[in-house]
Amino acid sequence: MLAALTSVFVPIHRAGWPFIALFVAIAVILGWVWPPLLVPGGLLAAWCVYFFRDPARVTPVREGLIVSPADGVVQMIEQVAPPAELDMGPEALTRVSIFMNVFSVHVNRIPADGAITGLSYRPGKFFNASLDKASVDNERQSVRMTTTGGQDIAFVQIAGLIARRILCHISVDQRVRAGERFGMIRFGSRVDVYLPKNVAPLVRVGQISVAGETVLADCSSGESNRKGEQR
Repeated sequence: MLAALTSVFVPIHRAGWPFIALFVAIAVILGWVWPPLLVPGGLLAAWCVYFFRDPARVTPVREGLIVSPADGVVQMIEQVAPPAELDMGPEALTRVSIFMNVFSVHVNRIPADGAITGLSYRPGKFFNASLDKASVDNERQSVRMTTTGGQDIAFVQIAGLIARRILCHISVDQRVRAGERFGMIRFGSRVDVYLPKNVAPLVRVGQISVAGETVLADCSSGESNRKGEQR
């Protein structure tokens, strides 16, 4: 019974409570002004609760694995230079882009064990996060880290069309573990992961990823790019 309840009533991220309270208050006011408006107001309040859910995840812990930092769809896998502000050089690396829509879990998680070696916040525009230019033009929080295996990777939180707030709760020199929560982006967005050189992604475009669980790459494996097909 307890397991069934916890699967339905998942924890809520603390950043969501002010918004939930606001949405509930609006629903009550709408219902007071005109009772039928309580229905759409209540649905919006329920969606707000759903948006800020923060379920537990089971993270694979073998050294060398890089797990997804975000829930969503693997939208692009491309060879792109990492953000210049992270000082990782101009050489192109494999970038895996994960798009979160307004129904995804928006709590972001650390992709590997290691230490944070660089942080950079860049203000910008709010284009649709599914567009390639969002990586350059949109507001973003870039993170560089060195894994326990000595590889440098980067992950970037990118604000989207209706996202207006990036939360990032880590600091330079902080030791982190794969699957740990480190922040979130409010209301639709994207997270890019830059893999180490010569490390192939183990996911394909169109695949659904789960933050803290889906393995994006294995630095200790010599496997080539994994193929996939829709079935």
